[in-house]
Amino acid sequence: MTMKLWIAAALLALPAVGHAQVSDIPAAIYTDPAPDKVYPAAMEVVHIPSEGVEINGVVYVAAGAGPHPTVVLCHGLPGLEKNLDLAQAIRRAGWTVITFNYRGSWGSPGDYRFAGNLDDADAVLAFARDPANAAKLRIDPARLVVIGHSMGGWVAALTAAHDKHLLGAAMISSGNMGALGGLPRASAAALLRANGLEALAGTSPEIMADEIIANKDRFDFVKAAPQLLDTNLFVLTSDDGFASMSDTLSGAIKAEGGTKLKTLHVATDHSWSDARIRLESEILRWLAGLKPAA
Repeated sequence: MTMKLWIAAALLALPAVGHAQVSDIPAAIYTDPAPDKVYPAAMEVVHIPSEGVEINGVVYVAAGAGPHPTVVLCHGLPGLEKNLDLAQAIRRAGWTVITFNYRGSWGSPGDYRFAGNLDDADAVLAFARDPANAAKLRIDPARLVVIGHSMGGWVAALTAAHDKHLLGAAMISSGNMGALGGLPRASAAALLRANGLEALAGTSPEIMADEIIANKDRFDFVKAAPQLLDTNLFVLTSDDGFASMSDTLSGAIKAEGGTKLKTLHVATDHSWSDARIRLESEILRWLAGLKPAA
């Protein structure tokens, strides 16, 4: 028996892992791609221009000449779970992944603002579409996807609502900042404070609460449902208390006649702590369905 067949047989003999059977797990989760000495997989530190500053980013460049379809991965508030295991799995599947830190977060210059997060996502997409950056990083600017977790899912939804050139968008356990803007100021500030904001600069729970209250309609991703009807949108929810927010968006899209929506609920926590393999598997299978020929 060859080594490859032995590994496959051993994996198939294992019991269920978390919420997914091993036989259902995409190979990219447990198999490295063949090395490419000419166009190797790589990590590139980048500084992305956004509103007068340069935010920090890391590009996980897929192996091969490319150009590669590319995922922009948006972290949450403040971003303790950055889903870098997901980024690595996506890269092994042949996609390049751009991770970044919003202005005022995790060392990126500037003051942290929710509106700034939306601008920063647009800036990252503009960076990926720039011909010079695309050539250097082997990015296919015509095949871009935005994926966000928690508050980053809100960023992904509102970004996809106005960017009609994306292949798709995915929201993982998303919070709707517009809905939070309907809370009393003290309640909103307390909820935001509970996230732990030490990694953010130029802000406070009160400043953040004032922003979401002042922009509750603009920040409400349910109001963006009409602009998401033709978007390949994957909405993943968990047992974290936020599922109803995403469910309301999904319901609005369905009510308006949207047919490109995929939804999934998994009984896990907000960070998918005991369902990481399940999360990676679901995202990879969804991406595979989006990936047209170059």
